[in-house]
Amino acid sequence: MVKTKIAIIGGGISGLYAAYLLEQAGITDYILLEARDRLGGRIHVKNGFDLGATWVWPDLNPRLMQLIRQFEIPFFDQSVKGDFVIEESREKSPIRLPNNSWSASSIRLKGGMDSLVQALATRIPTSRIVMGQKVINIIHHAHSEIEIISECHDGRAEHYQVSTVLLAIPSRLAIKQVSFKPALPQGIVSQWEKTATWMAPHAKYIAVYPKAFWKKQGLSGQARSYIGPMAEIHDASSQDEKAALFGFLGVPANVRQKVSKQDLLAHCRAQLVRLFGAEAAEPENEFLKDWSTDEFTATDMDWKNLSSMHGYAPEMTPVDLPWNNQIIGIASEWSKDYSGYLAGAIDAAMVGVKHLLNSMEEA
Repeated sequence: MVKTKIAIIGGGISGLYAAYLLEQAGITDYILLEARDRLGGRIHVKNGFDLGATWVWPDLNPRLMQLIRQFEIPFFDQSVKGDFVIEESREKSPIRLPNNSWSASSIRLKGGMDSLVQALATRIPTSRIVMGQKVINIIHHAHSEIEIISECHDGRAEHYQVSTVLLAIPSRLAIKQVSFKPALPQGIVSQWEKTATWMAPHAKYIAVYPKAFWKKQGLSGQARSYIGPMAEIHDASSQDEKAALFGFLGVPANVRQKVSKQDLLAHCRAQLVRLFGAEAAEPENEFLKDWSTDEFTATDMDWKNLSSMHGYAPEMTPVDLPWNNQIIGIASEWSKDYSGYLAGAIDAAMVGVKHLLNSMEEA
């Protein structure tokens, strides 16, 4: 059994940032357990294109922007120049309108959001990160000792003994995949189950092209559609002029799961042809990421028609013993200000680690 003081469960941005903050505070008696074979969680990049989190809004996300500047991560403005297209019905041709955008300006990171993941990961000793560890049991023993049992990819069980758990996975996923003994208070279970998981119901499609042909037409690459399969489309071109379009699929997850990937790709290409012309028919590459089928992101509650408290942040730690202050939620969903956003992962980790450090001083 591995013994350490703190366990961070989840190697997404919140888990990595929590580890970084512990390092900055001079605390090295911790371990980070990640179920996947990669870091980043709901940040996922293919060939430099973001299949998960995509944007940062500098005016709205000051802490996150400060971190990007601190790490000197190159970034560029999201391209919005040109008209946008609206597809209202199958009976009408798409229409174009001037792009008088009222929304706050956003930026993207060069190389995709994985640049932030790597910037954090390089500041954490590799010996403190253990991959392929799906946590299945968290058991509270006497004298405030907590046993964590994880399942490796090969089926082996690993055991860890800690004093505090920083939970950097979605609250709903924790209820679904982790057995707590003794059981968490029913009020906490209810809160966690009702808290929607960011990205979990969604799917993103990306089409890569030799050139941004839509710009020659005076189009921004932005589109809205009431037909689908994509409901919202944006220019995903990279800073090095690698041209691309991406869209969020508006087809419900339970319907998507009945359609083959090849058919979904074909429908997405056909929609881009309707919106941007024949040059959209043959992308040189394309990617589809359906987060609703990702076992380390979504549960069936995320895509069934169940009531969800989107944007509602549950309590950070149970008020009842024995779990009070010994299990602290730090994933994006626990952020009071940015619940369900990338900035929320930074915010929740910062608040959670500060809470942990204060409780350690009081002990």
